[in-house]
Amino acid sequence: MRAYALQLKNNPNYQKNLDKILHYLKELPKDALIVAPEVCLTDYDYENLDEACKFSEYALDILLKEVDTQILVLTLLRKVDCQVVNQAVVIHKNKIIHAQNKHKLFKLGNEHHYLKAGDGSDIVKFSVNGVVFGLLICFELRYKELWQKLEGSDIILVPSQWGEPRKRHLEVLSHALAIMNQCYVVVANSAKETMAKSSAIYAPMGGVVIDDASEVIEAKIDLKQIKFMRRYLKL
Repeated sequence: MRAYALQLKNNPNYQKNLDKILHYLKELPKDALIVAPEVCLTDYDYENLDEACKFSEYALDILLKEVDTQILVLTLLRKVDCQVVNQAVVIHKNKIIHAQNKHKLFKLGNEHHYLKAGDGSDIVKFSVNGVVFGLLICFELRYKELWQKLEGSDIILVPSQWGEPRKRHLEVLSHALAIMNQCYVVVANSAKETMAKSSAIYAPMGGVVIDDASEVIEAKIDLKQIKFMRRYLKL
């Protein structure tokens, strides 16, 4: 499996953001794991939440038709029971195979004033083609109790909009999670001017592929490396 972390800037034009995702779906391999930054289609457009949610549904319909053997991970602003959530979706074989509402909202960004937090019950491991995945959305990376819920994952996915002032925190936490859980961690962070970039793919033996200048970060996922580490260092 080859993993790709997209490091994208948000365009005020929602359609241009969707077109960028569709471009990479066509360009990247048919078996690619593709992780996009948090709310990459609409950004946190609080002044136009209704419009953003409507576009999310429009875009999701298109993506469900386009994503077949690839695995696409992104978060969307969606209305659930008349309240807006930041929902991560994992799309594969033309369907949503996992959905997860952001549980830990970032209060410094006023997310709690506009969005409803998930209750955390959907932060669970899930499998695709025999590979065990877990997912954390941005700020959730800071919570050790959420790490524990995902112990045993082969790959942990982290779509993010992590701010530049805390850039080093994103890198250290992601690296530590990969080493502690002996797994891969794929971080796709926003490339907006105020964001940290630091999108990366961390390996269970401590290696990392990271490039702030690139729009696509790519690495091979070697499942044998996970098995080796878990046998070599039984935790």
